Amino acid sequence: MEPIIKNPINLTEAAINEVKRLMTEPSFEKGKILRVGVKGGGCSGMTYVLDFDKKRENDALYKKDGVDFIIDNSQSIYLFGMEIEWEGGLNSRGFTFKNPNASSTCGCGTSFAV
Repeated sequence: MEPIIKNPINLTEAAINEVKRLMTEPSFEKGKILRVGVKGGGCSGMTYVLDFDKKRENDALYKKDGVDFIIDNSQSIYLFGMEIEWEGGLNSRGFTFKNPNASSTCGCGTSFAV
């Protein structure tokens, strides 16, 4: 029996529904999984990555309500406890990130510092 690993992040119900919708698009490439991560850049130092990708050697696989997602093991320290939400309103549309590890964030909400 495999050990149960707690998801390091939380995808809200709205975010899960949007990811599932994106996976039904004709342009979706079968065999790819949702990648959650970070990379250097942005006005605060680090930028969030949310994309579909193939699993790599250093990735951990997680599941949440029927959605598989991967996180590079070396990046999970920056993401632990983060919540990803989907905002579908007229004034605010897209994924938002609430990260308790961020010491500061930029105005657009897609980059942060630790």
